[in-house]
Amino acid sequence: KRSMNLTDAYGRTIEYLRISLTDKCNLRCRYCMPAGGIGRLQHSEVLSLEEICRVASVLTELGIRRIRLTGGEPLVRRGIQGLMRNLAELPARPELAMTTNGVLLADHLEELKASGLRSINISLDTRDRERYRELTGTDGLEAVEQAIDRAYAMGFPVKLNAVPIRGINEEELTDLAEYARDRRIDVRFIELMPMGCAKAYQGIPEAEILQKLEDRFGPAEQETADAFVAKQSSLDGTPEEIAEHPRTPGRDPAKGRLSDSGSAESRLSDADTSEPRLSDRGPAKYVRFRGFAGRVGFISPMSHAFCSECNRLRLTVDGRLKLCLYYPEGLDVRELLRSGCTDEELKKAIRGIIRLKPERHSFCETRGAKDRRSMYEIGG
Repeated sequence: KRSMNLTDAYGRTIEYLRISLTDKCNLRCRYCMPAGGIGRLQHSEVLSLEEICRVASVLTELGIRRIRLTGGEPLVRRGIQGLMRNLAELPARPELAMTTNGVLLADHLEELKASGLRSINISLDTRDRERYRELTGTDGLEAVEQAIDRAYAMGFPVKLNAVPIRGINEEELTDLAEYARDRRIDVRFIELMPMGCAKAYQGIPEAEILQKLEDRFGPAEQETADAFVAKQSSLDGTPEEIAEHPRTPGRDPAKGRLSDSGSAESRLSDADTSEPRLSDRGPAKYVRFRGFAGRVGFISPMSHAFCSECNRLRLTVDGRLKLCLYYPEGLDVRELLRSGCTDEELKKAIRGIIRLKPERHSFCETRGAKDRRSMYEIGG
């Protein structure tokens, strides 16, 4: 039972928690991990799984409804299945999701599903084996593709996350989108953020990506959340059967086609305001192409900031409850836990810090003190 909703000073309801289980990763993506390696946290600096579960329990009592496990790579943390079970059994029954690079995923899917995992985001920036090796430092593309196929066949909602980078994968974006043609998989293009190693690379604007996709697949249609849920519930049969006979989406006469007028950028800016299901609530704006079973999404925190709708907190592996990805400020819950605080004292501290959540990030400016850590240190 939740005792209240967490609301910040700007009226935003905070209901989504991202938990970084580790700063370790089995890949060395060029825009994320430094080539010379990284320093490791001491064991004592890392939150134990019991501490993570306690923080999550308190936060769900305060109104957190959805929890995503991330890293680094979360599957390199021992005990993740047990943590998943404990989180799933919390009285508030939060919706559990995970973001992974997919390399280790296939062998864990059965146990993860039994432990309470309900949806999976898999990071994949290229479908070319050699380019994957160059980008990640690992020959793991086949393992990722097998994990995608198996997760989909098992009925998991699967979303693929790709970071478009100038000069690296810009010619592959349409190939990545093909994943959504015959399967109900969401392919999302996430704008590169200037953190750590990523500052050496240039991202690609969503309007340019959309234009590439429309040149290949034809006009895009805006996908409303209600329409997507209706399509999902109306499709009968196994994922394999649906993949063989995808239903072509019809035009929503109330919305019209995205390509009816205006630039690609302006067409994407008209966000749908219908109420999405919880697992679909987030910053992505979705479109659909005729003949596609799945959707294509855009998450663009730089060019189209969604701070006014931010509903999340981040719990870092070293125990800091972060309010905003950009700013370093947050609550040191590790110190509170290890000093012997009660759950009520922890709740009071969380309520207080929530009021300090910034109105927006400042990645496009030089305002404020920026968190200088990389994404693998904060949690992807």
